[in-house]
Amino acid sequence: MESSGNILAVDVGGSHIKCIILNNAGEAQTDYRRKPTPMEATPGAVIETLLELTAGLNEFERISIGFPGYVRNGIVFTAPNLGTAHWENVDLGQQVANRLRKPVRLVNDADQLGLGIVSGKGLELAVTLGTGVGTAVMIDGLLLPHLELSHHPISKGRDYDQYVGSRALQDAGKEKWNKRVGKVLRVIKTVFNYDRLYLGGGSCKSLTIDLDANIILFNNQEGIKGGAKLWGMPDGYHITTNYPQ
Repeated sequence: MESSGNILAVDVGGSHIKCIILNNAGEAQTDYRRKPTPMEATPGAVIETLLELTAGLNEFERISIGFPGYVRNGIVFTAPNLGTAHWENVDLGQQVANRLRKPVRLVNDADQLGLGIVSGKGLELAVTLGTGVGTAVMIDGLLLPHLELSHHPISKGRDYDQYVGSRALQDAGKEKWNKRVGKVLRVIKTVFNYDRLYLGGGSCKSLTIDLDANIILFNNQEGIKGGAKLWGMPDGYHITTNYPQ
């Protein structure tokens, strides 16, 4: 039988875990599936939820996972919105490869989403506003090593997550939150001098501020096709394929 080359793209979020099967071009081959992220989001609980989501899905040969934390070489180092105490130095890529018997590439969730929506020309950033703030940096479509910009202090000792994450939107209210987002965008513009910035995440529906012409809104379903592009990235320091053992 001829190989399909299809990819299972997974997006692990603070509120939901989502997946879809894509072909090599990033085109959907199945409907989007989602389940709530476990309340106690331990590695075991997250993997079991992923197994439930993928039950009955067989037409894929590789797996891409976007995870909300600092990831390198298939290892999770931090997971601020899931509980770093559970996730420090967890070989999630290897564990999923072993359970689903397929090779896995694991990156930060914003990195995977960013790959799915950038033009591939020049210096581009993807920023997600949700439970926390995700960031990804790409040059000519090549994913650069991940920076946890969201945990850099931005105001009165608060980091980006605390300043403009979903809890901040709830506590501060929409008007004040929008002013904060404007400040964050100005800082990012000064630091990176990007060609384009792509802005997504569940909190974007609350945006009321005017955006620069080179800031483009996107949704996560558009970005998840980055799960296909991830397999076009070169193996290296921050992207490694984990094979079943």
